[in-house]
Amino acid sequence: MEHIGSLILMIISEILIIGLALFLRKEKKSQLKNAFYFLLICLFIWTFCSILQVLFQNTNIDPFFWEKLAGFGVCFCPVAFLTLSVVFAKTKIKLKFSHILFLIIPLTTVLLTFTNEYHHLVFQHYSINMNEVVTGSYYNIHSLYVYALYGFALFYFVKYSIKNSGFFSKQSILIILGAIIPIVVNILGGFGIIKMTMYMTPISFAFVAFFFGIAIFKFKFISITPIAMQNIVDRMSDSFVVINEDSNITDFNKTFTDTFKISANKVRNTNIIDLLKNDIKFEDDLTNVEDAIKKARTTPEIIYFDKEFKIGKQYFSIEVSNISSKKNYLGTLILFKDVTQHIEDMQTIKNNQDMLMERERLASLGQLIGGIAHNLKTPIMSIAGASEGLSDLIKEYETSVGDAEVTIEDHHEIAKDMKDWISKIRSYTEYMSDVITAVKGQAVTLSEEQAISFSLDELVKRVDILMRHELKNALINLNTKMEIDPNIELKGNINSLVQVINNMISNAIQAYNGKPNEQIDLIVSQVDNDVTISVVDHAGGLPKEVEGKLFKEMITTKGKNGTGLGLFMSYSTIRAHFNGNITYNTEKGEGTAFHIILPMQ
Repeated sequence: MEHIGSLILMIISEILIIGLALFLRKEKKSQLKNAFYFLLICLFIWTFCSILQVLFQNTNIDPFFWEKLAGFGVCFCPVAFLTLSVVFAKTKIKLKFSHILFLIIPLTTVLLTFTNEYHHLVFQHYSINMNEVVTGSYYNIHSLYVYALYGFALFYFVKYSIKNSGFFSKQSILIILGAIIPIVVNILGGFGIIKMTMYMTPISFAFVAFFFGIAIFKFKFISITPIAMQNIVDRMSDSFVVINEDSNITDFNKTFTDTFKISANKVRNTNIIDLLKNDIKFEDDLTNVEDAIKKARTTPEIIYFDKEFKIGKQYFSIEVSNISSKKNYLGTLILFKDVTQHIEDMQTIKNNQDMLMERERLASLGQLIGGIAHNLKTPIMSIAGASEGLSDLIKEYETSVGDAEVTIEDHHEIAKDMKDWISKIRSYTEYMSDVITAVKGQAVTLSEEQAISFSLDELVKRVDILMRHELKNALINLNTKMEIDPNIELKGNINSLVQVINNMISNAIQAYNGKPNEQIDLIVSQVDNDVTISVVDHAGGLPKEVEGKLFKEMITTKGKNGTGLGLFMSYSTIRAHFNGNITYNTEKGEGTAFHIILPMQ
């Protein structure tokens, strides 16, 4: 049998076409799928009729009869190809009545082919060998139309494949190669450049089926919507690039080129590490980025970095992930998220927190100064009174010198009174020294951290000294209960701890809203291996909306008179500097107890 080789190739082509059609049944219904079916039907008719032409070549059936039947596939194949390319480009098109105009010439060609023996407008002489074919006058019109449709289809594929170069590039290259081959074959055979049979054209379309098959099975061509996807990614606020196994950039979005002010020509096919080093001026070490890229090729997990990367005046978080289909590696996606605004906002929040903390510090210092004024005023006045008493005794002693009526007992009595006044002055000065030590420590603690050993007794004394003035002004009684050995020592910054306790006592005072003659309990106890310092009030408990936010954010129940920093800072201080904790329990209508839990050394 002649043309046995062509027959085998056409049978293979037909099997591929049927296989692709069966495979498409699994895909979701879409315009792209329907357009592809349209092309496959045309190819199937064309190839099937060509196979029959070879099989019945030695019979009485005119070979041109099969050419007429093949015309239903041949003539509509260019329209199907154009439709596929447009849907590929636009994702979805709205069919209009004007689109029917594209079918006029194919229908005319089919009609003229069936009636060719009456006018010979299509073929004056038909032959299986293309160099023996003599075409009619209409054939040129048909050929121009076919080449025009293929030309527009190729334009769409090339244009939008380049636009989507990278993630979609392998699919597009396969499609373009498959589309070009039959055109080249037609041109070579049609213009007599090489000798070939009419079967070469449908055989060449086997390459279309083959390349499209690879695109479908390996790269999921049917399931993607290239241009719609490109429009989406170009509008993304985050930049991305896609790299191949050689770390060369194959795809990127417009945001990437706009963000880093770099031309698309410089980006495409450039090594990502070289681009970051040389063109984008990446300021951080790229070793961890390179390691992440290598790791991403073998893991489906997204790789995040713990730190932000600085590029120029901007900060970016980077994510690296694998792109694959059915375990086939397609590329690596690198996402650059601009977090500059987030960094600036966090810095602003930190600055505001620092300002609020400074306000709280100044407020604390204001309270300390008020306490100093009160705590030092009483002993100073007492010392002044003692000085006056001593002055009087000195005058009395001077007048008694040489007075015969003044007995030895009188001298001893005067000396005893002087000793009493000196003893009182000594106790007043010791008290003033304690006040100064406590105040000095509290003033320093806001800027310095000193870890020293201190006893619970010393701690309670400082609290009592510093809170005495505020408690007296509020007419509130502080009941100190030491349920543990007062000589037990803790290690840390005693001044910070005093400030935390004082803040809780101040909160308890304010919880009474100016109501006098109320009680606050300061209880020091031991629970297991922890020292627990509890500040208990009986002011009615905390509001529900406040309970869930304590220690988590800066919240206050004092309105404009509070910053909310007290407990927030207290919790942070105890956690950071004492490895301890603060808990609380509150009961509506009863009161609130805050517990400072400190591990014993």
